[in-house]
Amino acid sequence: MKLPVIRHIHRTTSVEAIQHAIQVLENISEAPSLKDEEHNVIGELISNLCGALEVHQMVADGMQEKDACNAFMKKVMGSIDVK
Repeated sequence: MKLPVIRHIHRTTSVEAIQHAIQVLENISEAPSLKDEEHNVIGELISNLCGALEVHQMVADGMQEKDACNAFMKKVMGSIDVK
């Protein structure tokens, strides 16, 4: 996940368009001819789009964009099992 990408998607794309893009990418990911590298790229795109959806929701709930982005990244970093 890349916060600058998530922020850009949030600022320039509607929730409906993001949801549609996720659906398209999920459908593409099911193609049997895709290579592992292509699956990885699609997965990265989907994760950035999902992140943008979460930021959209936090902003809609009244949080400032900067705070929403920071809260999202803290959530992501907190979910990573660091040993």
